Amino acid sequence: MPATIGLDIAKNFFQVHAVDAAGQVVLRRKLSRGDVLSFFKDRPKALVGIEACGTGHYWAREIAALGHEVRLLPPTYVKPYVKRGKTDAADAEAICEAVTRPNMHFVPIKTPEQQAALMMHRSRELLVGQRTALVNALRGHLAELGIIAAQGIRRVADLLAELVDADNTRIPPLARASLNCLAAQIEAVETQIDKLEALILEWHKGNEASRRLAKIPGVGPITASAVVATIGDASNFTSARHLSAAWGLVPKQNSSGGKAKQGGISKAGSAYLRRLLFIGAVAVIRSQRAQEAESWLGRLLERRPAKVAAIAIANKTARVIWAMLRSGDAYRAPKLAGAVPAAA
Repeated sequence: MPATIGLDIAKNFFQVHAVDAAGQVVLRRKLSRGDVLSFFKDRPKALVGIEACGTGHYWAREIAALGHEVRLLPPTYVKPYVKRGKTDAADAEAICEAVTRPNMHFVPIKTPEQQAALMMHRSRELLVGQRTALVNALRGHLAELGIIAAQGIRRVADLLAELVDADNTRIPPLARASLNCLAAQIEAVETQIDKLEALILEWHKGNEASRRLAKIPGVGPITASAVVATIGDASNFTSARHLSAAWGLVPKQNSSGGKAKQGGISKAGSAYLRRLLFIGAVAVIRSQRAQEAESWLGRLLERRPAKVAAIAIANKTARVIWAMLRSGDAYRAPKLAGAVPAAA
């Protein structure tokens, strides 16, 4: 009977690859979506490997509820085990082999509550991107008519004021009618973003860990709630450096022959969390008191460019987050650190 099963999931058809305790192949099968749970329900308990993806957490929960041990693998860790070619059967075989490796890293299975919290952030991120595209289009079209406004989302109101000014003869009637459509879309997207931010803030206030993390300089309700919803239990990371490395905030290694070479940050893991931490770090740098010469940040800024210093702060913040989540303690500011504003 199968001891290990590799499951390559897709939208409609899934591929199964199973081996026994001796590593001999005992099953290769293609399943439709509706047959997956019945297949695992009729099987003896086994170790099941699945690539971590959008629907991977759902299938992991459902299969685990049937008594199987389910592990999610990062797709990049599975790829080296694909022998030749890219097929569903080859992927399932690679998953089956990778899940048994003793030093393999696995992705924690998210709960529906965690996924729901992250959906708020992803929906907000999508709408913010749409708002940026709409604003850029409005700026570009009005610039063709010689109407310019300062950069920044807060200065869009100046462009909209030009648009609603009926006495402004620089905007032809046909152009005004077209740009009013963009302005209406910007207003509608802004309303939805405000609603999502209110939901995020409400979730943040109801989560004790998120409230504690928001006390860290450069971490606000949006960053804190995203972190808690993403990583869940900090014990999934063996150390603070493990967490910062998982978020791509450590140097990328390219060492060989005993010669250590380090490049820029690896940019692994969640780009969303990394961006939030970077934006928060920039807010810390911009604070006047944070740049005092005797502070750690002040000395760092004397030696490194601001953006490099921001990455260093983001790395340090990630380590503080790990320590706080592991210990359950509140944030304790360093003695020489000044008060700084919280970021998003």
